[in-house]
Amino acid sequence: MNHWTPDSIPDQSGRTALITGGSSGIGLETARVLARHGARIILAGRSRTKLDQAAQAVRAAAPGARADTLLLDLSDLSSVRDAATRITETETIDLLFNNAGVMNLPERRLTRDGFEMTVGINHLGHFAFDAQVWPAVRRSSAPRVVTVSAIAARWPTGRLDDLMSEKGYRAMGAYAKSKRANIVYTLELARRTAAGPVEALVVHPGSAMTGLQQHGSDALSRLITPIAARLLMGSAEGAAWPSLYAATSTRVSSGEFIGPAGRDQTSGTPKPAKLPTGADDPAEGRRLWAASEQLTGVPFDPGTETAP
Repeated sequence: MNHWTPDSIPDQSGRTALITGGSSGIGLETARVLARHGARIILAGRSRTKLDQAAQAVRAAAPGARADTLLLDLSDLSSVRDAATRITETETIDLLFNNAGVMNLPERRLTRDGFEMTVGINHLGHFAFDAQVWPAVRRSSAPRVVTVSAIAARWPTGRLDDLMSEKGYRAMGAYAKSKRANIVYTLELARRTAAGPVEALVVHPGSAMTGLQQHGSDALSRLITPIAARLLMGSAEGAAWPSLYAATSTRVSSGEFIGPAGRDQTSGTPKPAKLPTGADDPAEGRRLWAASEQLTGVPFDPGTETAP
């Protein structure tokens, strides 16, 4: 394929992008670029101060851009419900980015609703938010949902048979599990919206220092990470390319997995990426969907005009 950069993005005027985890890293860079191409931005996150600072950064990058904020704590289903209600009352969402995430939590922790924290935020919180914000997505004439996964989804520790890590917890194992869930969920969403108009794509950003690495499991990893990042990882700007490409390119199709084309898929022009083995199994997609509805208590029928 031809070399793609954000300069290839068509005009996004009249389209609204909602980005979870939009106050830093890949989310903030995605917002900056889309705003420069005319999109209206809604930044969602837990910290009012950080959201306000991020909105200012977006406006500085794209003078005249509209950048609004939404308080959203994906570890708390009551916050998810409140945020979704605020959006569905008034908004049309053309681009929905499931971008927020945590990784490498040193000990098994639980969300307010009793979920293992990494899977609870990275997958279940997004599942519940998507389900409840769905009426705003379906108002768009050409909506896309872009979910950010990771290369870690391919690791053997990412099996979904112990979703809450109750049989044993390993920090990066829980992360791999959550990132596989992102892929399995998105492919099932694509199947359930095959009649259109929604397109659902999943991406991995390659390797970048974005803020997720702050949760090192010990003092040594926290010391080494910044050094390793400078030597081995790319920037948040480059890591946002797969998300931007998936959201705006006319060459992508619903159900695709997009990642960098460079060496070891760590950076470079976005292109279709190899799926983890079995992630496209419809049976696994149905199982995860049913488990997500049962755990969150939120039914989700994306083929209907509005969520139940």
